[in-house]
Amino acid sequence: MAAVLRGFVAALLLLSALSPGQAAAQSPESGLPAGAVEKIVRDYLLKNPEIVIEAIEAYKRKQTEAEDAAVRQALAARGPELFDDPDSAVGGNPQGDVTLVEFFDYRCGVCKRVHPIITELMTRDGGIRRVYKEWPILGPDSVFASRAALAARRQGEEKYRAFHDAMMEARGALKRETVLRIAAAVGLDGKRLLADLTAPEIERALQRNFSLAEALRLNGTPSFVIGDTVLRGARDIDTLLSIVRDARKKR
Repeated sequence: MAAVLRGFVAALLLLSALSPGQAAAQSPESGLPAGAVEKIVRDYLLKNPEIVIEAIEAYKRKQTEAEDAAVRQALAARGPELFDDPDSAVGGNPQGDVTLVEFFDYRCGVCKRVHPIITELMTRDGGIRRVYKEWPILGPDSVFASRAALAARRQGEEKYRAFHDAMMEARGALKRETVLRIAAAVGLDGKRLLADLTAPEIERALQRNFSLAEALRLNGTPSFVIGDTVLRGARDIDTLLSIVRDARKKR
């Protein structure tokens, strides 16, 4: 199989080296007309179609390895921004020995469904430090909601967490009026909230979160980082508990 694959690749390379002006000419590398080279490639594919699957799988593996390497590099280079950014809210046990970082959008249905699972995780394992990363990727309403949350934090960490939980538990559209109503319901000062929405540090925090998500190759919300493990999408409680245990062992 390997010999056949090498022959196939060599034939493809030979074919790709031919310019349009050489299409009907003889290939100097093989001594064959371009049409004959094309026939060799076609015959390889027809007689050995599994080569295509093997090549695709090898390409996917190479992509995955490159992505994993980039993520490891990002975790090493940007750890302080990810785990210790002063503009990111912290919950759970602030002195916990394992940190869970959550990227979320308040209008993300999966984020809302995983919210009680994360709450259960924090309850069952008191050694987890939780870092909140606002990542509003679902449009202007999401951006307003995240800005409101970051503005709420300026009124206290507890107020932020109360607002966050209420927003995750809310159902239906999250328009400006709804967000402000939720803010009032958890005891936030509405006038101060509106005044703080455009604070420069809020814009910087959002930009930093978008940059981190890109560096970590995240493809949507929710996404998590637990220790050196990056999770894209929701997980059940048992999986999360297992990943936390593994992260703790690596310390």
